Amino acid sequence: MISTVLADRLKRHNIHYGWVMAGVAFLVMLTTACALGAPGVLMPPLEKEFGWNTAQISGALALRLILFGAIAPFAAALMLRFGLKKVVSLALALIVSGLGLSMLMTEMWQLALFWGIFVGVGSGMTAIVLGATVATRWFTHRRGLVIGLLTASSATGQLAFLPLVAKMSESHGWRAALLLVVGLLAVALVAVLCLLRDRPTDLGLLPCGETEAVPPAPATQLSPIAMLTEAARTRTFWILFASFFVCGASTNGLIQTHFVSLCGDYGMAAVTAASVLAMMGIFDFIGTIGSGWLSDRFDSRWLLFWYYGLRGLSLLYLPHTDFTFGGLSLFAVFYGLDWIATVPPTLKLTAEKFGREKAGVVFGWIFAGHQLGAAAIAFTAGYIRTTYATYIPAFLIAGSLCLFAAFFVLLITRPKTVPVAA
Repeated sequence: MISTVLADRLKRHNIHYGWVMAGVAFLVMLTTACALGAPGVLMPPLEKEFGWNTAQISGALALRLILFGAIAPFAAALMLRFGLKKVVSLALALIVSGLGLSMLMTEMWQLALFWGIFVGVGSGMTAIVLGATVATRWFTHRRGLVIGLLTASSATGQLAFLPLVAKMSESHGWRAALLLVVGLLAVALVAVLCLLRDRPTDLGLLPCGETEAVPPAPATQLSPIAMLTEAARTRTFWILFASFFVCGASTNGLIQTHFVSLCGDYGMAAVTAASVLAMMGIFDFIGTIGSGWLSDRFDSRWLLFWYYGLRGLSLLYLPHTDFTFGGLSLFAVFYGLDWIATVPPTLKLTAEKFGREKAGVVFGWIFAGHQLGAAAIAFTAGYIRTTYATYIPAFLIAGSLCLFAAFFVLLITRPKTVPVAA
């Protein structure tokens, strides 16, 4: 196999194959996030061609966000049972099929099927869980850095390609823009088939940073449903779930889905609005990696307090930007820095409360709350836009929820001594 030959050559140069795995995971998460974010840019041309209103399209886009979150607690179990390559390949094939078949759609139910179900399930199988699985299996040294980079790739991918998608849509139509996304996904699929391996032992290696083979920890016997039942008995779980609900409502569901349309209401071209989103993606990449560094040094509750507080203030400030590129640039900087900076401190609080073995699945359920919030605001904002001909109330609601979450997270009680497993 190509991966075996490449691993041998890298080993001669003292380079661990785990970095290839991290690179493939980075590419997969980047392109699937692009597929998840692209529909938000393509709403206006769909409205023009098919006569669908914003509320109808938002309903289909909300469905993809629900499924994106619902599959997260089970994605790790699927990877454990069937292997990384099979699960990730199936996920990419689902997304490619959904986007490809949507070019032939004529009815609303087809939009819900192709963009809602196919894209939602496929992207959910390659979300944050993929990054966490690769980082924990292949890295001991620099694991935190790898998790930060992969988490940032997922969020940045939802924004970075949007200017190009918008430009393609304006010049060649929305179907040509989808072909671009499908092409990126095809490149990622080839990389997965050629290079992705399940564990270091498949190549006769140890995880990066380990010098002696360590017997794997016994797998927990609790199912994802049983872990949810156990976690739901604690106050910490519900505070983190609720705060992540607000996080999703103020990011994926609102800005990613409706920002371009919002700017269009004020006369800004789609390409320009998408460029503002790309700017957010750049600052998000910086903010997420920085958040991982900060979460190792400061109380995660206070980090979340500042993240949600600043995000809420930036959303409340948005209507006062006059929707010029200059005015929105300031918003993009402050909002972009904590687009997904909430992930490292939330994951750390989850591990402190539930231990390292259970933290992944419990965090998957908390992430499901994130996507429920995203789906709720995606539909609500579309309904408000259709009913009142403005998005502004939806953004004011999201900003107010962020300020509430900022104080709510301070109610979390951290253990006096952090368990070793955390």
